[in-house]
Amino acid sequence: MIHKEGYPTLIVTAIILAAVAYLGYRYIPKPYGIIAIAFSVIFYGFFIQFFRNPTRIPPDLPNSVISPADGKVVVIEKVFEKRFFNKEMMQVSIFMSPLNVHVNRVPFDGKVVFSKYHEGKYLVAFHPKSSDLNESTTVVYEHSSGKQVMVRQIAGAVARRIVCYMKEGMEVKCGDEMGFIKFGSRADIFLPLDAKIKVKLDDICKGNITEIAEL
Repeated sequence: MIHKEGYPTLIVTAIILAAVAYLGYRYIPKPYGIIAIAFSVIFYGFFIQFFRNPTRIPPDLPNSVISPADGKVVVIEKVFEKRFFNKEMMQVSIFMSPLNVHVNRVPFDGKVVFSKYHEGKYLVAFHPKSSDLNESTTVVYEHSSGKQVMVRQIAGAVARRIVCYMKEGMEVKCGDEMGFIKFGSRADIFLPLDAKIKVKLDDICKGNITEIAEL
């Protein structure tokens, strides 16, 4: 399944690549014209896989925080979160390469209590300061237990568009679409200090599948 955010990009890209392939086949001597066509097909295949939106059923773990993103765990540390909580939290960060699924999902059943867009820079997503300096959106979810967890979508050096569907007051379910980030990015999860972390550095997470922590 292709995510709805991908259709405008895919249509424009298809038109451009079709023109490149036609001109290459028509005016470039063989076999270079054939190579131009092959390149167009491969390049378009990359765009299609980037906007894929696989169907996934989250595990039945009502007290757990399920990964909001696909990617690699690059940070697990105690930090001072200053945008909403103003206290120490446990941060788990997931780096999404251009090959990962880039749909972001709600980590548990609950309610959106805070949602805000932040302008910023476009440092590479694995840069230590990208969490604070890059363009991002911040969403805080409240669990039925009353505990709150923040998920921050962060733009990278290539990703220049963050889409977030969350609005304050929304009632959400685990696995609902939180948003989408285009072309390589990062998701930071801020958890209460007493949360039991279930992942390790360099673990590969699957959005809507991997258990990040137990509240």
